[in-house]
Amino acid sequence: MEYVSTRGGTRAVDFEGALFSGYAPDGGLFMPQRIPSLDRDTLQRWSSLSYPELVKELCSLFIPATLVPRSVLDELIDRAFSRFRHKNVVHLSRLKDGLNILELWHGVTYAFKDLSLSCTGQFLQYFLEKKQKHVNILVGTSGDTGSSAIESVRGQKNVDIFVLLPEGLCTQIQELQMTTVIEDNVHVFAAHGNSDEIDEPIKELFADVDFAGKYNLMSLNSVNWSRIMVQTAHYFYAYFQCAPSLDTSPLPMVEIVVPTGGGGNITAGCIAQEMGLPIRLVTVVNSNDIIHRTVQNGDFSLAESVKATLASAMDIQEPYNVERILWLLSGSDSSLIKTLMEQFNISKRLKLPGDLHRKLSETLGSCSASDQDIVGAMRRCWEENQYLLCPHTAVAVHYHYSQPHSIPQCCLAPASAAKFQDALLRAGLVPQIPPEITALTAMETRSTSLERGQDWAQVLRDQIEAMTQHW
Repeated sequence: MEYVSTRGGTRAVDFEGALFSGYAPDGGLFMPQRIPSLDRDTLQRWSSLSYPELVKELCSLFIPATLVPRSVLDELIDRAFSRFRHKNVVHLSRLKDGLNILELWHGVTYAFKDLSLSCTGQFLQYFLEKKQKHVNILVGTSGDTGSSAIESVRGQKNVDIFVLLPEGLCTQIQELQMTTVIEDNVHVFAAHGNSDEIDEPIKELFADVDFAGKYNLMSLNSVNWSRIMVQTAHYFYAYFQCAPSLDTSPLPMVEIVVPTGGGGNITAGCIAQEMGLPIRLVTVVNSNDIIHRTVQNGDFSLAESVKATLASAMDIQEPYNVERILWLLSGSDSSLIKTLMEQFNISKRLKLPGDLHRKLSETLGSCSASDQDIVGAMRRCWEENQYLLCPHTAVAVHYHYSQPHSIPQCCLAPASAAKFQDALLRAGLVPQIPPEITALTAMETRSTSLERGQDWAQVLRDQIEAMTQHW
């Protein structure tokens, strides 16, 4: 199994090469050269597996045993999930009106990113120990990625992690989950800018191939293939939990509704679909609706500005993983993707070719939800089920409440409501706060401020160079 860039300008790499990369050197994103195809017998066999067992089976298709022996792979994944609070790692809540919610947030930081990042952290550690190597991880976060990434590598001796967060645009709890970690290998920067603006210095450093190579830079955003790979398990688990029976022919369809920001999770869904899982995918967004416009009209163009919404982790203008989806749907046409993405990078506007737009709208349904819609879904779900939704899950549940559905449906829940007290209060609901989260407010914090007008990329370079001198 080799990995190629969506833009075709880079030699193929193995899983280790893709794991330790951010963007590919040509600016594209790594994808498997071929997507494995699963037959009906495999799906029936997998239908009784637990979530961790599904992750093991799926990862073994993308990570050859010559690189990581299967017994070692299983051990790494078991270790990754050992800190999860729920015995099944994830949990499906079956509520009124056919509402199924797959809770992906039972990890340390109460967010779905703990699932993929805990595994990715274990894979990293395996290769780093084997090679006696040190890496510098660069992460931009709109909320949950930063704390999940920090938790996956905190205290590890051969990793330094540099996290940029948009100050004041995450919730207080999200910020505290990053700034209260005071291990020496964790470096948090609070930037006076939005999610898209903090991605710019990170892209600049990765584009400097000499610097990136010299200091072993890598990314743990959903730029990293490893995260997408682990996330494919969400779809298999959701399908097996919600499909009425696997004895019919053809296999029954299940609709999976996916709250979407940078597009990593919905990309994993497209890959699961490509592997033969009979799912219908719906990508749901807040008022930052570029993906919705792309699916509906083929209009992949930036709005004038990012809108601040209750579903703050999805306040993203440039969902970079759309490039992976377009590559997949174009039949791996890297020269087309290169042309399209270069055009987008220059003008920030792109009209998809008709054929590609048709394929996209056949693959994905889409919906956008306003803050009013989010609050309405949160209230209704509480009134009918005494179940608290986070505002991101509420975007998916709004779709469920507003659309008739003739097939079983599952809404993915990316975060616990406990992380979004302001949104709950806005909906007139009472937050239920776990003691671990309450304790954060009394802890010491540490971060470096990045002011407007400063050269953020240069500040990062200086810090990375300074830390590397300790090695």
